Amino acid sequence: MAAADRQDARKNMMLEQPISKVIPKMAIPTIVAFLINSIYSLADTFFVSSLGTNATAAVSVNSSLDQIIMMAGSMLAIGANSYIARLLGAKREDEANKVLSVAFFIALAFGTILAVFGCIFMEPMVRLLGATETCLQYSIDYATYVLLVAPFMATSFVMNQCLRAEGSAVLSMIGMGFGSILNCVLDPIFIFTLDLGVAGASIATAISKLVSFAILIFPYMTHRSVLRISPKYFQPSREILSQIVKIGSSSMFRSGLAVVAAIVLNNIAGSISDAVLAGIGVTNKIMMFPFSVILGFGSGFQPVTGFNWGAKRFDRVLESYWFSAKCAIAISTVMAVILGLFANQVILLFSEADAEMQAIGALSIRLQCIALPIHAWVAVVNMFCSGLGKAKGALLLATARQGSCFLPIVYPLAWLFEANGVAAVQAVADVLTLCLAAPLIRKVLKEVKTKAAEHGQLTA
Repeated sequence: MAAADRQDARKNMMLEQPISKVIPKMAIPTIVAFLINSIYSLADTFFVSSLGTNATAAVSVNSSLDQIIMMAGSMLAIGANSYIARLLGAKREDEANKVLSVAFFIALAFGTILAVFGCIFMEPMVRLLGATETCLQYSIDYATYVLLVAPFMATSFVMNQCLRAEGSAVLSMIGMGFGSILNCVLDPIFIFTLDLGVAGASIATAISKLVSFAILIFPYMTHRSVLRISPKYFQPSREILSQIVKIGSSSMFRSGLAVVAAIVLNNIAGSISDAVLAGIGVTNKIMMFPFSVILGFGSGFQPVTGFNWGAKRFDRVLESYWFSAKCAIAISTVMAVILGLFANQVILLFSEADAEMQAIGALSIRLQCIALPIHAWVAVVNMFCSGLGKAKGALLLATARQGSCFLPIVYPLAWLFEANGVAAVQAVADVLTLCLAAPLIRKVLKEVKTKAAEHGQLTA
């Protein structure tokens, strides 16, 4: 199929196919990719856990490093995704190419700068991330190779999001999925067979990230994508940068606050014990599975929303929100019940010997499961605002979960309840975000309904 035909087919899918079909078509490959990516992350923790609690704690600490690498990448990716979807909906393909290329090359520059400075200031960096004396060397071993591929990680995130913006969710899934599977295969080889320990897990991750990068850039280089990455399209105009930053800043602030929250939580947990640090870290890895489903669903429906907004199909914008909100709440409730019931069994997979780690991990899982449907709905509202270009609303919710609703309560809860307070803080923060999301979505939906009525698109 020619590129023009593929583009016409994708436009028809976005604008004409029933919402109940097009969103699952976009979301399911994205969910699968995110789930596989969760395995990607969890694999390191699973295999390293056999090396001891200190090694597990080190991998948990370095999760913050991954978030830092992705921080600028997520701003550029989410901002570009939203803008590109609206441009394609308005049939402005050349401008979409410029947006993609600007986001790609800026992400490449950021990743390179981070890699250089991270390698120069390695020890103070991992200490800042929460590494204790007992897990310091493990943390350095793991961080070393991850930093070397930081430019490829940041740019991969951009390419991944922009493939979704054009409706190529399957290509995105393949890129993320293959790398994740490869990491699971390479981990035991480098950790145990080659006896490289924690460093082996980092090397396996680095190789897998490089492979994912190669797969994701392939469609852009071979005309399998409707978009192009090229230096000739690198034209960072004020309009492009402002649009990317306006929408993407919410994701950057969310990622930045997630890093700050993780560092604060790691330092508090580490001050109690390495077991608490490891237990909270393992919990966060496990909760990536339901979070991946939620985020994947949101990322799947966001370009549909943006595309139809750009095409002035406001009736489909409304339909996409309600469909996505109902599905996200229903699915998250089922996942919460299952994971909550088997929390002990899940945490045992990572530490059969450390009772303290087991107890704090299981408690944290159950508490986060209680708040999971709330988190799912708030995530949909956030993605909805991003897809429509509602930067302020997206920023408000993006910064709430691990910012305005998390940081003010983490120290009081830890002081009052110690390890149990550390386990509870994320769930409490998720509940608090509900108070911000409810009035915001009422306002946004009212605006969309007004536009739909003006265009004669409301049937009731």
